[in-house]
Amino acid sequence: MSRFIFSKNTAFVLILLGICAAATFAQEKIKVESGVLLGTANADHSVRIFKGIPFAAPPAGELRWKAPQPVKPWSGVRAADKFGSACMQTDVFGDILQFMRDAQPSEDCLNLNIWLPASATAKSNLPVYVWYYGGGFVAGGNSELRYDGEAFAKKGVIVVEPNYRLGVFGFLSYPELTKESGHTSSGNYGMLDQVAALQWVVKNISAFGGDPHNITIGGESAGSASVSALMASPLSRKLFQKAIGESGAYFAARTGSALDLEPLSEAEQTGLKFAETVGAKSIAELRAKSGDELLQAAAKFKAGWAFHPHLDGYFLSATAIATYAKGEQAHVPLLAGWNADEGKMQVLMNPEKPTAKSFAESAQKRFGDGAPEFLKLYPAGNDDEALVSAETLSGDDFIAYNTWKWMDMQVNTGKAPVYQYHFEQIPKGKPGAKIGPFPAEEAGSRHACEIEYVFETLKLAHDDVTWADDDFKVSEAMATYWTNFIKSGNPNGPSSDGKTLPNWPPYKGKDGYSIMHLSGRNLGAAPDTVRARYQFLDAHSGSQPK
Repeated sequence: MSRFIFSKNTAFVLILLGICAAATFAQEKIKVESGVLLGTANADHSVRIFKGIPFAAPPAGELRWKAPQPVKPWSGVRAADKFGSACMQTDVFGDILQFMRDAQPSEDCLNLNIWLPASATAKSNLPVYVWYYGGGFVAGGNSELRYDGEAFAKKGVIVVEPNYRLGVFGFLSYPELTKESGHTSSGNYGMLDQVAALQWVVKNISAFGGDPHNITIGGESAGSASVSALMASPLSRKLFQKAIGESGAYFAARTGSALDLEPLSEAEQTGLKFAETVGAKSIAELRAKSGDELLQAAAKFKAGWAFHPHLDGYFLSATAIATYAKGEQAHVPLLAGWNADEGKMQVLMNPEKPTAKSFAESAQKRFGDGAPEFLKLYPAGNDDEALVSAETLSGDDFIAYNTWKWMDMQVNTGKAPVYQYHFEQIPKGKPGAKIGPFPAEEAGSRHACEIEYVFETLKLAHDDVTWADDDFKVSEAMATYWTNFIKSGNPNGPSSDGKTLPNWPPYKGKDGYSIMHLSGRNLGAAPDTVRARYQFLDAHSGSQPK
């Protein structure tokens, strides 16, 4: 029997060479349309990361309130090892900026980050997931800890996360802007940023080993609403092959809500009134203002919620409901859903708690002759029951109805499958953690709390929380379902450890409508037993195709 004998020095050299080779491979240069990039790697060199890649020119100065313009090519090698700036925003939510890993917000913010397996080559043809952050179109950024793409990359997916302009910088309409645009529209610059990022991906992702013909777009809250709009827009609906939406879509539960898209003429009037508040009489004077002055003024104007997507006549010329009703949206597989307690905190934080009497009175005021039917769906036989129904209705009005309507129209106006989920896991909080005066866990499966589970960033985003086995169980399941869907348009398939997950049937199948319930203790599909709620709200929404 022969032996291979080597010294300790030889072993050390071999190990050192291995480490150097891994590091060099992880930082391999990649050439994109605008120049050469040099990225970085994760701790074990299994994932390559390219941070702060510009996909459009800085939208500042004369480019403020213009559609995204091409990046100026650079010479030499550009380091892509640091996150770029987030777009201009205030700390409106309090819990978003704490997750950021980038420089301070800036108007020079049109950058994106990419995570990919270290083994990827230009011939890998890997599936691509383009993620749009939430934040009410006034906050958010692509460097948030919750959105870290490392876990997806380890599962064989290339993750791309772009920034897009927010608030007054992303959605101001103004008559002069409409005239100078070249397509008689203004506003929705943040949405055009999203389109530009997607176009960049189609042109450049093959250099990273991605398949430009296997792109999934996804997002949460405002990002999810963006996905529903990108599916409707003629500028973007042919640029991707699958879609994921987490809590939100542009289908209003009530006329006059923020999701009831206003026409360009109204958005222009809002822009004119805002200009008056800062003493500007022209777009030139507005462009001459500092970014910070505009940001602070916008935060005070109409409580900070004046600027958001609207019917600009270019990105969107019709409401989402009208586009989907005609079957003109992207006919792609859709995975979407919402959380169990989307609106609970709105009721808990209200000092006036609903009673059986007040809930019945508000039902009569809102639904008139339909109130008796409503109270069968949202019972209020006593004060405790009324409180639960009020929390349910709050979530339905806020998120659940519009997401349901999106899925229902998608499955009934096309042939692509739709998969619906209901997230029911209650995230753990650190000892003493509160939301307002309430213990964090009392908020239940609140808005946005599923993000860390999908991206498997529970520990990364919350290193001071003691997570339980059921948290990691549902996180692994969700990440696997999402990964399978990104790869094939079907969430079903084995997990990374080879275990078989519960079957996730399409929302509308031969046996009727079904929902995948996602929690560590209740993971599995069941018939949809609450569809009647959304059908009732739909009949009384006042939203008609227009």
